[in-house]
Amino acid sequence: MENFSDGKWESLPLKLHDSILQTLKELKFTYMTPVQSACIPLFMSNKDVAAEAVTGSGKTLAFVIPALEILLKREEKLKKMQVGALIITPTRELALQISEVMGRFLQGFPQFRQILLIGGSNPIEDVEKFKTQGANIIIATPGRLEDMFRRKADGLDLATAVKSLDVLVLDEADRLLDMGFEASLNTILGYLPKQRRTGLFSATQTQELEKLVRAGLRNPVRITVKEKGVAASSVQKTPARLSNYYAICRAEEKFNALVAFLRQHKHEKQLVFFSTCACVEYFGKALEVLIKNVSIHCIHGKMKHKRNKIFADFRALKSSFVHRCGRTARIGNQGNALVFLLPMEESYVNFLSINQKCPLQPYPPVKDVVDVLPKLKAMALGDRAMFEKGMKAFVSCVQAYAKHECSLIFRIKDLDFAALARGFGLLRLPKMPELRGKTFPDFKEEAIDTDSIRFKHKNREKQRQKWLAEQKEKETPLKKNFIKNKAWSKQKIKKDKKKKKAAKRKLDEESDVDDEDLNELLNDTRLLKKFKKGKISEEDFDKHLSSAGSSCPKLAEVDSSDGDGE
Repeated sequence: MENFSDGKWESLPLKLHDSILQTLKELKFTYMTPVQSACIPLFMSNKDVAAEAVTGSGKTLAFVIPALEILLKREEKLKKMQVGALIITPTRELALQISEVMGRFLQGFPQFRQILLIGGSNPIEDVEKFKTQGANIIIATPGRLEDMFRRKADGLDLATAVKSLDVLVLDEADRLLDMGFEASLNTILGYLPKQRRTGLFSATQTQELEKLVRAGLRNPVRITVKEKGVAASSVQKTPARLSNYYAICRAEEKFNALVAFLRQHKHEKQLVFFSTCACVEYFGKALEVLIKNVSIHCIHGKMKHKRNKIFADFRALKSSFVHRCGRTARIGNQGNALVFLLPMEESYVNFLSINQKCPLQPYPPVKDVVDVLPKLKAMALGDRAMFEKGMKAFVSCVQAYAKHECSLIFRIKDLDFAALARGFGLLRLPKMPELRGKTFPDFKEEAIDTDSIRFKHKNREKQRQKWLAEQKEKETPLKKNFIKNKAWSKQKIKKDKKKKKAAKRKLDEESDVDDEDLNELLNDTRLLKKFKKGKISEEDFDKHLSSAGSSCPKLAEVDSSDGDGE
């Protein structure tokens, strides 16, 4: 749709509040982006909007500003415990960013108070904060918000607080669904009043998203913002100022190339992706050793309390490396992205260009690549923690590969496990279903008993040694004593077996045994077999033995007083 203005905030058809204009000036946002120009007037004129725009196009201001304008125009002022605006976003990091932006604008509006409800903090603390300070604006992730609605027993009646809701925003709505929050969103929507303004912002439009549009928006105005210079027939899914590159390298060369690339770009802020949390833990520790004089932060979805602090620390730095979803080329800035692909994955480049509207350019070969894999092995040999992280990372990487959504290109059967293991600097291959029954002559295991690798951390090693001792004790067979409370007949049978074996050994050893003794022994043996099979009774067994003058002394040695009275 067409823009409503020439790009300046003052030219909007509906005038913005002076405090908002002042904050925009302080933030040095002189001109609106297309998504802001399209969405803000519609939102302010009480329209629901469903906006599709690439990451970094300025969507945050496109809903923060109209949300504040709508709250300012309320006839009845919001009370302490009344929520007027609710912004839901898929990740803690995005929620923190939105909260920071909202906080800047709220400096001019002390009558409004916001609260951040995200994972990684104690939910009871969130409840107490809400009860004590109240909140007119909530910025939240779906899981924590859903939990807060169920905290009535703790004294928080959020369902009542949102009855006065004027504005609902679903930011990064496509990712909300991709990350499995559909059920939580449906639960949350059930608590909200129908008479409200709703804004749905996403980078892509999917069938699942269309269901959410129908469920949460009333006759929405649909907005699709194209980057300048992009043909109308195509919709680019990344910012125009983000240059995307790819490099092809073998599995055992990938980490070497990454290290070389990062060493050559020390003074730039970098974000590094790995496929799994375990890979983040392993390679993150490796990069701390291999790349000197930089700050390296590791962050992933399984982190709890540390995650928010790490993200804040990274944002405060001028240059460093971090693992997390990279959001670069934002708000007019320039950015670059580089993906390392295996030779068998090169067709993924065409797939991204055609199916995802994300063209990639070939990146020139990384220069001055040094083999750091021996150092990776040395780190594993020097610390069991590193050895175990490497094994877990390899297993998780293989499993993630097997579950890749683009399975036509990323096929587990094409994966060279030996080369991949070399690229991980593994000392040996782990035991896992995907490797069962296979041999890997191309992978040379280190000639070392990996059980001998010790933890650098003394307490961890002490605990491991204690555990090993306990396991060894469990594996040592205990001397089996005569069980007195067992039925004497069963004891007799067990003892008979031993005597039979001893008699047989004696028979083999003694060459002077005569035929009569041999026959008598064989008869006793046959008799014992019949008794064990239940063909004769115990009474008959005793009777035959005593009448025959058996040479087998088994029963004579059993004291019936040791039995249980049977």
